[in-house]
Amino acid sequence: MSNVDLWITTEHPAIVFEDTEVGRLKKRIWEASEGEIDYILREFGIPSNPELGKPGSYIQNTVRARVVENRKKNDIVLIPVGCTENHGLHTISGLDTFMVTQICEAVRRRTEKEGRPVSLALPPLNYGSHPYHHIGMPGTVIVSENVVRETLINVMVGLWNDGFRKQIIVNNHGHLWVLESALHQFMYRYQLPGIFQVLDWHRAVREFFYPKGQPDSLETHFIHADEAETSIALLLFPKDMVDMSLTVRTESEQFLPGGHFDTSVDSLRRPHRWSEGEGHAAIELAATPEGVVGDPTKASAGKAKRAIAAILSYLVLVIDQILKAFPPGTVPPVEKVTLRTKEEMEPYLLEPGSPGWKPVYALVRRGF
Repeated sequence: MSNVDLWITTEHPAIVFEDTEVGRLKKRIWEASEGEIDYILREFGIPSNPELGKPGSYIQNTVRARVVENRKKNDIVLIPVGCTENHGLHTISGLDTFMVTQICEAVRRRTEKEGRPVSLALPPLNYGSHPYHHIGMPGTVIVSENVVRETLINVMVGLWNDGFRKQIIVNNHGHLWVLESALHQFMYRYQLPGIFQVLDWHRAVREFFYPKGQPDSLETHFIHADEAETSIALLLFPKDMVDMSLTVRTESEQFLPGGHFDTSVDSLRRPHRWSEGEGHAAIELAATPEGVVGDPTKASAGKAKRAIAAILSYLVLVIDQILKAFPPGTVPPVEKVTLRTKEEMEPYLLEPGSPGWKPVYALVRRGF
């Protein structure tokens, strides 16, 4: 098979999909009619009110017996990660947190219909780490990356100890490098068998944020608190969380020629991700004190529908594939994913609280 055969083209010259189950799923969403997109969103209960305080939505607000019952049907946990960050006068500083939690909640609603609800952990981070160029912005609360990393590592260990040995950290904020570091440090220190992923959800479906000159697509590339993020907020949030009368258009101040650093979802395939440099552009406080980089005046809920349909469908696909490979209660082979032995791990892999079970905190750490 040639390399050409590994890709599926579209009518847009900049967009191709890999010929895999993931790529074929994305292409179906890409080509779906508006009616089909609306149907997909209804299946996930979009739009719905936030469920952070709704009983039965998260591990922490679900009766303990039900948590265990659900885990035995689906032992994957989604860990949504957001932050507190200035997103302009027109919307909320908790935008990243509410956006990612409502996406995860929609996936829980869909999997619950199928009798195997995925579990959700309440966001371990309502305040996140930040790239340097966010420094000084009012409304943006910056937490040390060491605090963020250690918080996530401890959350991962605690969830693993409770039987959630398949964990997907769903990110909605610009601190991806910290989350990746947390995942790898968790593995170095504990060497526990399981499935562990960090998913930067916008990048996972970046094709759907690419302007393609159609009524239901964005007109500008995703940056920050702009057309893209405001459109998602209009689709997902209660109406009083967005005030379009307060939107303003801004531009960042660049000191070097463009073409080197990509925008937020890496849709332009430039040499650098946006987070891989500083000094080539002014910090936000100096160039865009409004908390907006881009043009939110162009936002509409309709422009976000296809991207949200894509990420929800993709997350369900990920859940399906993980559970097919490793049904609830099973994990990848200990001796193929860690330096531990099957015998050593046997008591720690039992059902938590059952006879012979040992908590992970009794396990001798490995690595560094």
